[in-house]
Amino acid sequence: MELAEFVVQAVLVEKRSVREVARSHGVSKTWLYELLARYKQGGEEALQKRSRRPRKSPTAISSDLEDEIVKLRKELQSFGVEAGPDTIHTHLKNAHAGAAPCSVSTIWRVLKKRGFVTPEPHKRPKSSYIRYEAALPNECWQMDMTHYELASGTQVEILNVIDDHSRLCVQSKALPVTTAADVVVTFYEAAAQYGFPQSVLSDNGAIFVASHRGDRGALATELATLGVVFKHSRVNHPQTCGKVERFHQTDKKFLDKNPPKTLEELQARLDVFTAYYNDVRPHRSKGRRTPRFAYDARVKASPKGKPIRDAGEFRIRTDKVDGYGKVTLRYAGELRHMSVGRAHARERVLLLVDDRDVRVYSQEGEFFGALQIDPTRNYQGHIS
Repeated sequence: MELAEFVVQAVLVEKRSVREVARSHGVSKTWLYELLARYKQGGEEALQKRSRRPRKSPTAISSDLEDEIVKLRKELQSFGVEAGPDTIHTHLKNAHAGAAPCSVSTIWRVLKKRGFVTPEPHKRPKSSYIRYEAALPNECWQMDMTHYELASGTQVEILNVIDDHSRLCVQSKALPVTTAADVVVTFYEAAAQYGFPQSVLSDNGAIFVASHRGDRGALATELATLGVVFKHSRVNHPQTCGKVERFHQTDKKFLDKNPPKTLEELQARLDVFTAYYNDVRPHRSKGRRTPRFAYDARVKASPKGKPIRDAGEFRIRTDKVDGYGKVTLRYAGELRHMSVGRAHARERVLLLVDDRDVRVYSQEGEFFGALQIDPTRNYQGHIS
């Protein structure tokens, strides 16, 4: 039995005075008189606890502003981009001449009230994370490839490159299958627009790193000739490239709102998203500034390493001769084809590369021949 019901019964049933009951139970006489009046009007149901929330609040926002918040939420969700209270707050501030009409917490309450937000357990506090961020734009570019399925069911790939400091997407390209040559071309396209970075960070995928094949790799060769430092994440540790990995998620969330059917449609959608992401979308990690603003706000870093002329010299490479008797070697960023002879088709061979001089041996150490690479040609002819 609740206290309110008990003290009312003490007065009405036990015929005790209001003063005595109030004093013995430590309650106000005024409150007890109010309870008696409510009981006479509505019975026991009238004694239930009532909300103490005021009927009106002088600081409550208008219904028009609530509708504007909900409209922004729906528009951002329909577009396929982040639509949280912080993002809505930034858009409201821009729409109201730089002065937000309400706080982020108010926007959250409106979204919760309208059924857009389901409260979840608190995550780890941001202070518990150890974060790294490059101090300057172009100090480090993160590069990674992700898989994507078109609406037609075709599997394709997306190669993304972002600036570590500003989160600016410097290149986003749709490809049927990403090759090492595609990585090099994409890097040069980004550099043509934004300048060469001081360093590049990638994972250990075969399109980026060729050390497991006994080769330097196309991207590493090009970066070395430019004096750009090439860094890699640890094996099975995607957190090192966390910024570009997170960008993949944001990218795909946008694409999934209207899945493209062809590779051309995918590239068009990537271009639309990149423009919005770089120049319109407020980025949480950059204090709700756009990546473009963060990129333009500081002086740009540039390569500091010592350029290595033809970074592919002094290489030892193992390879397998194809069915036509040829092997392929990358030199100065281009694939160079040379013939070992059909008699050695499908054999494993060892290539000793000293700048432009190439010597070919069998796995047992038999010398097959040598040649000097002509940088102006892709097909080098037969070794002799």
